[in-house]
Amino acid sequence: CGAVKTAKVQELCVYELNERDRGSPEILKLSQKPQNSLEDVVPQQPLHRRPAKAVAHNAGLCVLIQHVPNGDRYEAIYSFFEGVYGQVKLQQIVFPFKLFYKFHLNGIKDLPAELLGKPVTPSLTVDVKNYFSIIH
Repeated sequence: CGAVKTAKVQELCVYELNERDRGSPEILKLSQKPQNSLEDVVPQQPLHRRPAKAVAHNAGLCVLIQHVPNGDRYEAIYSFFEGVYGQVKLQQIVFPFKLFYKFHLNGIKDLPAELLGKPVTPSLTVDVKNYFSIIH
């Protein structure tokens, strides 16, 4: 389509605010073990910092990579845009219901300005009901 890709790294901040509607998120206990295990996955549904705009994605899930007492380590796997490369930092506010992702992406055209604004600071008080009042 003639879109020029840039070599610079762009930062995209995304909240995941699951209100436990439609049974999501749900840890899929595929391992049948009493503790979380490497085979377990958590389907995800991320939102951009403005809840009226969902981030388009093809797939998203977290896979447990290490079981540790008082908190496990997960790897987030997403497919957002064709040709995107980069890394993601995850801040678990209340896992798996309130998460904050900071994506560092390269290999794509410049992101729209509305996706690059200053994110709302991650906190326990961020939820869908008060989200509009704290982003303005």
